[in-house]
Amino acid sequence: MPKICIVPQVSGVGGMVSFHGRLLAGLAQRGIQVCSDLDDPAYDAVLVIGGTRRLPGLWRARRRGVRIVQRLNGMNWMHRRRWSGLKYALRSEYGNLVLNTIRTRLASRIIYQSNFARDWWERVYGPTRPAWKVVYNAVDLAQYSPDGPGERPTDRQRLLMVEGSLGGGYDIGLDMALRMGEILHQVHHQAVELVVVAKVPPGIQAAAQHKAPIPLTFMGKLPGEQIPQVDRSAHLIFSASIDAACPNSIIEALACGLPVVAFDTGALPELVTGDAGRVVPYRGDPWKLDPPDIDGLARGAMELLADQERFRKGARQRAEEAFGLDTMVTEYLACLLG
Repeated sequence: MPKICIVPQVSGVGGMVSFHGRLLAGLAQRGIQVCSDLDDPAYDAVLVIGGTRRLPGLWRARRRGVRIVQRLNGMNWMHRRRWSGLKYALRSEYGNLVLNTIRTRLASRIIYQSNFARDWWERVYGPTRPAWKVVYNAVDLAQYSPDGPGERPTDRQRLLMVEGSLGGGYDIGLDMALRMGEILHQVHHQAVELVVVAKVPPGIQAAAQHKAPIPLTFMGKLPGEQIPQVDRSAHLIFSASIDAACPNSIIEALACGLPVVAFDTGALPELVTGDAGRVVPYRGDPWKLDPPDIDGLARGAMELLADQERFRKGARQRAEEAFGLDTMVTEYLACLLG
């Protein structure tokens, strides 16, 4: 029976808890054994989720001829545009160094989470020398489904944001969501509210509540099993991350039949296609954090709000086409053991 060593992502480079758990469940269903100890002599391949400080163990595995597959998201960059302190900046740069060291010196194969992620890495650090493949993140389509608890309010339109964290300069997405909500209310005469599911520093939370032009609710960071109900209770989700490589929150929302409104940065044009939502032009340089076209974002949101049945159906259809867990596990096994 094959055995795979899965090395979790290094702290400070970004959380991948949901992916890790889903992959473990998928492997268990196929009878694949899993360990996390690089000194275990019995595994057949290694999957590194992003980066790890356990580089000596990877070197030893490579010398033994074990295949090492690295799963790559994007890289840390916001600290170069919005200062969040020396400690955060140093941790971010260290994370990039670790990721690229594995990518260029240790990995036998690379799995990029999107074509955008591959293009980004190759633009900054050069072509990918090992064999590579793009595999999108995925969800259990039975768990993340339009069917289940979670009623949408009938007296207002609920806008949703689901992010890991809005610290480290990423609170810029919260500002965009509030401005979109303000335009929907004042220009398009919509009764709207914004619900935020994320880890939000207290200072940012207090400042946002103080200036919010629409009702604003912070729910904190919720367990994964609560996300489907939250998704079902909203009318649309706004993808707040700029140049995101493959946000799990968007794939989860699509699977629950929740349409997406977003700017055309990162992997969003790859993920949100057809009637799954509306991806609108940023109309500036997102890498420089130029002011985006919030009016265009609001117009995209209005289109989704005006025809919920069509776009909710399109969101679920897109998830069924591209983001099923079984397909993702098959692709990973092909890279690890094929």
